[in-house]
Amino acid sequence: MQIFRGFHHPQLAKACALTIGNFDGVHRGHQAMLALLNSEARHRGVPSCVMTFEPHPRDFFAAQHSQPDLAPARIATLRDKFNELSACGVDQCVVLPFNHAFASQQPQAFIEEVLVKGLGVKYVLVGDDFRFGAKRAGDYAMLDAAGTSHGFDVARMNSYEVKNLRVSSSAVREAMGRGAMQEVAQLLGRPYAISGHVVHGRKLGRELNCRTLNLRFSHWKPAASGIFVVQVHGLSDKPLAGVANLGIRPSLDPTDVNGGRVLLETHCLDWPTSLGAEGGYGKIIRVELLHKLHDELKYDGLDALMQGIHKDCDDARAWLAARI
Repeated sequence: MQIFRGFHHPQLAKACALTIGNFDGVHRGHQAMLALLNSEARHRGVPSCVMTFEPHPRDFFAAQHSQPDLAPARIATLRDKFNELSACGVDQCVVLPFNHAFASQQPQAFIEEVLVKGLGVKYVLVGDDFRFGAKRAGDYAMLDAAGTSHGFDVARMNSYEVKNLRVSSSAVREAMGRGAMQEVAQLLGRPYAISGHVVHGRKLGRELNCRTLNLRFSHWKPAASGIFVVQVHGLSDKPLAGVANLGIRPSLDPTDVNGGRVLLETHCLDWPTSLGAEGGYGKIIRVELLHKLHDELKYDGLDALMQGIHKDCDDARAWLAARI
């Protein structure tokens, strides 16, 4: 999949079949939409294209109004969004910066400047609640009328349901907030996972005899947090069982090397000897969060923290054994 920041690139196709959205999580509803998009693109002999935004529009408006609580919890990192879009067979992804200029753009200008002149759309597929342009003034009817005028087809896809539940990013966030990881997997069509480069941390895990693989995040508000049973992909030819802490580590000094940022710290229950002590750094790993053990806890000192970690490891082994 080709990825473009903005649409002023000579390598960008001059025509496409397009869908527009945030695609946070790329859940089963998104996957159904992308399958239809790919089919329509093939029929027209043009590439399929996803237009998405960074930051999330609600992040932008939360910052504009100095109300951080309005920002949505993030399901996926941008890396993981790209990976899942690619896995769904999307040919190209256009990432537009959601800023004041874009938020102020009138719907008709968006159609003419972005869709027609910028992307040369031949087909546009949107969700049943799609709105666009300044103050969300544009709707499906306006887009459909513009398609007739400018020579592109427009279609709308209804909601996707699983067990009578409408699949949406909001539903995924809600299930993640409850720690219902099996329900999350049903909504996503796969176990929830986070990927990234392993970075150096404080090295406290060595003192606790519990080395960790650390992934940092630029976004401060993940949809899930706590202690999880996990599987780690990317270190050996088979997934490695482990325990992970996703959050801000309340037992540690917030002024440490990680600066109080959200981390995913993963301890593999059985570390491959072939990797050596430093073998994880710099590697790209994918960590699947299979089961939540509990919320983050604040321990009274390192001894209590070490006891808590050992209990989490024992509980993880017991859960994995019962799963076989």
